[in-house]
Amino acid sequence: MRGIKEEIIEIRDYPIPGVGFKDLTPVWKNQELFNVLIDQMTGIWAEAEIDTVASIESRGFIVGAPIAYKLNAGFVPLRKPNKLPREVYSQPVKLEYGETEIQVHKDAFQKSKNVLIIDDLLATGGTAIAAFKLIPEDMVVGFGFMVELSQLNGRKRLEEISDAKIESLVVYD
Repeated sequence: MRGIKEEIIEIRDYPIPGVGFKDLTPVWKNQELFNVLIDQMTGIWAEAEIDTVASIESRGFIVGAPIAYKLNAGFVPLRKPNKLPREVYSQPVKLEYGETEIQVHKDAFQKSKNVLIIDDLLATGGTAIAAFKLIPEDMVVGFGFMVELSQLNGRKRLEEISDAKIESLVVYD
């Protein structure tokens, strides 16, 4: 069986010129690899006593929800603007190729103690930093990513704002 990294397809100049988009769908559609992916990402955090997984829309939901399930933790969606029906906190996000914001319900972390932030990919770190700012700082115990693009320095930016553990399964240099 090919590994996770070998199944990821890079699409050049998508969604804009100069960006090498990592298409993760071949991993997700392969039931064996998807199971390996979730088991590996969950195994990293098995001893961390995670009670809440906060995951970032939209591709982060694909890995965040099953990780929350396997960790016996709650799941909190961090959404794009105007997707949540109640009062929210908002945080602007600078992306590799644009800007947006993410939001979370104001009561999302009331009962949380140990929060794990999960997303599909760490690039510049903008989305993960915004997620971190939406969660009470003392609750975040880690960041987990399926893929990391190390040349974009997202890890460095996260390390500048938090001493929480950062784990990525696949790293592109």
